[in-house]
Amino acid sequence: MPHLFIFGLGYSAKRIQLAAEARGWLVSATGQDAEFSFDDEAAVRGALEIADYVLSSVPPGADGDPVLLRYGDALEQPWLGYLSSTGVYGDTGGAWVDESAPIGTGRRSARSEADSAWLAREARVFRLPGIYGPGRSALDRVSEGKAHRIDLPDQVFSRIHVDDLAAGVMAGVEAPAGAYNLADDQPSSQNAVIEEACRLLGAPLPPLKSLEEAGLSPQAQAFYAENRRIANGKAKRVLGWQPRHAEFRSGLRSCLASARSGL
Repeated sequence: MPHLFIFGLGYSAKRIQLAAEARGWLVSATGQDAEFSFDDEAAVRGALEIADYVLSSVPPGADGDPVLLRYGDALEQPWLGYLSSTGVYGDTGGAWVDESAPIGTGRRSARSEADSAWLAREARVFRLPGIYGPGRSALDRVSEGKAHRIDLPDQVFSRIHVDDLAAGVMAGVEAPAGAYNLADDQPSSQNAVIEEACRLLGAPLPPLKSLEEAGLSPQAQAFYAENRRIANGKAKRVLGWQPRHAEFRSGLRSCLASARSGL
């Protein structure tokens, strides 16, 4: 039975866990809802000794990547994976960007350094745009009255449904080491996503505001400071992966169906 060890059993990693278990794999992990505490070094190292696959979804901290800093010497497994971010590409002015582009020019320098460090270990590095799915989508923001429409007509983002993310990671099990963009096929404005969520819910549209008028957090404002389209051709070609939700409308309909079924 293949054994997958996951550092950081968060929202996305839980979907990967389900996908692996559906294949009959044994999965163990660190995290608040997981079997192991990250700080229980003896237990974690013991689990790593019998793991065939190791995946990290832990973001870097002020001092660097915590997984590599603490457990780097124990990462000798035949397969390593890392959930990175397309933020490593920085702002492209709305242009398409693929894995051949340089990284480290954006606001996430620590993430770029971690990305490079995992690649140096011959990991499969999955670069992810905005992640959404059941319980974490524009539908929830609209329902909670927290949705915004920002008057930035040329702003475009890519995104990925969490189930497509998990499918991409599992498709990477037999793939060569390297970076892979996992994104849908239709980059679009955040406004278009909010408007579709409002349509599905029968909710009124939030007012269109300038970035200054919206009163967003510094983190949210930084999100709008970058503009890019993520190309996913390498993942399709090398991994044999196809996003089930190739555009956000399909993904939002799936999220709504999950909410209505209680999943």
